[in-house]
Amino acid sequence: MSLIQTLATITLLVLANYTNGRWVDVKSEDSEKQLFLSRRVVTESAEFDGGVLVDEKGTIEGVFTRNAVDTFLTSKTSNVKIIDGGDLALMAGVVDSHVHVNEPGRTSWEGYVTATQAAAAGGITTVIDMPLNSIPPTTTVENLRVKASAAKEEVFVDVGFWGGIVPGNEMELHDLIRAGVVGFKGFLADSGVAEFPNVNQIELGTIFSVLNGTGTVLAFHAELEINETNTQCEGFDCTDPHLYSTYLATHPPEMEEAAVSLIASYLPTTDVHVHIVHVSAAGVVPILEKARLERIHAGNKGWRGGVTAETCHHYLTLSSEQIPAGHSEYKCSPPIRNNTNKQQLWEYIKDHRLDLVASDHSPSVAALKSSNFLESWGGISSVQFGLSLFWTQAKARGFKLGDVSHYLSAGPAQLCGLQNRKGAIRPGLDADLVFFDPNASFVVTPDIIFYKNKISPYMNRVLNGKVIQTYVRGQLVYADGQIIGGPKGQLLLKDEMNTTITLEVKKSKEDIKKLSLSKATATSTTENPSLSTIKSKENCKMSKIEPSSKLLKEVDIKKETDKDSEVNSAESPRSLVLSLILQSLFILLN
Repeated sequence: MSLIQTLATITLLVLANYTNGRWVDVKSEDSEKQLFLSRRVVTESAEFDGGVLVDEKGTIEGVFTRNAVDTFLTSKTSNVKIIDGGDLALMAGVVDSHVHVNEPGRTSWEGYVTATQAAAAGGITTVIDMPLNSIPPTTTVENLRVKASAAKEEVFVDVGFWGGIVPGNEMELHDLIRAGVVGFKGFLADSGVAEFPNVNQIELGTIFSVLNGTGTVLAFHAELEINETNTQCEGFDCTDPHLYSTYLATHPPEMEEAAVSLIASYLPTTDVHVHIVHVSAAGVVPILEKARLERIHAGNKGWRGGVTAETCHHYLTLSSEQIPAGHSEYKCSPPIRNNTNKQQLWEYIKDHRLDLVASDHSPSVAALKSSNFLESWGGISSVQFGLSLFWTQAKARGFKLGDVSHYLSAGPAQLCGLQNRKGAIRPGLDADLVFFDPNASFVVTPDIIFYKNKISPYMNRVLNGKVIQTYVRGQLVYADGQIIGGPKGQLLLKDEMNTTITLEVKKSKEDIKKLSLSKATATSTTENPSLSTIKSKENCKMSKIEPSSKLLKEVDIKKETDKDSEVNSAESPRSLVLSLILQSLFILLN
């Protein structure tokens, strides 16, 4: 092989470390334990001065008070790296159980890279992807495989998957459970996308029968068409599609209440855990409580009697009176209702009559968000800001950080069957951790948004509480406004499914590499490979920086640092490639 051919081969092998134009760090195993310290370690039930010990595999090994930390450090027998957050709160990572990633099929709306980077920036360490609006939807095992293959090696936080129920896919449901979906979601009214039709009452009965005894969750977008007219909107305003009141009138609270009443009517004959997503109308909650009480009296031993519900940040933050004409970034379904309704939802939060809070991140391209509320896409983008949105409202009402962990971490983890792995600071669970400054504030602006389309009803709003650092299984993924390194997330599927997907992705990459090497060898005798074709992935904010920040002190107990292995944050992927090529050329010439 000639020198030029050898150099071409080396170049392509280096470039093979790129995935869709972004630099992927080589994974390395950290042999050290880590001790995370904070004067405000936050659990659901307490706040205390102490630390969290994380083992080499990224699992919480111990949770200590400060006295126990001091004892441990005095008697330690192995290398431990200390990450001291000082006065910053140390909390369990958020589990967002309601996110529409849209990949594959509608990746101009959102994708796994941008969605999970935004999640990491918002202190979210686990995202559960909804079965729509991707193409294909997650309604068969084969479709799940397609979606998971797209996500593999693209996710910066851990990702799980909901399956979908649509007419005629009953025979797929058990296989989807075996593959590892956390549950299923369905619609009782038009979903808004043709590939995910709603189920009718007859089909609903069949689905309950098929899922009975499986222990899975059946979640519903609970709206039901009740009639063609209503009296919520009167006068000339009803004819103006640019006014929010016109849209609101098309989705009265009775649509939610009718849907939940229908679902509740099936509960006496099934043990399936039923969950209502994005509760907007406060009147839904008493209906669910009645159904729950009846189930518990009948002997159901499941979490919350197998009847749960979530609400979303936009229902707890915004009210219909605030929404200006022509601003469809506020449009979602069910809709944001009036301030009285919002205050009632907060009362339910205070009394623990709702079970969790999620983002329902449902993005789209700007072209689908016109000034016409009736024609615009219904979905709100907020995955990056959920923790701060909730804390801004909760703090003003006297809630504590433990309440935040309850609703944003523990509750969603329990719903998705991840309570023995995620959602709390407890020995044996993944070290998904967040350093959070509850006293800081920031303004939502386009330049800080990581998700793909910079659309938000919170634009220019001041939010309280700021995520400083995010760790997934003990690995730093976000710090001080920067994504740290390459994707470190895992897909939360059963081992067999994960193995199959890994092999498929590996084979696909090998095929691409063989093809690239073949082409390079054929052309390298006449010209050098060009580096000009390396392009950054759209909206991929990523850099390698030192794990420490001005607000966090990282101390190595061994008092040793090896900076030779660190990549300078100012060094671009292109310069890294060029550097490696030059080093290789130097070796060959000598």
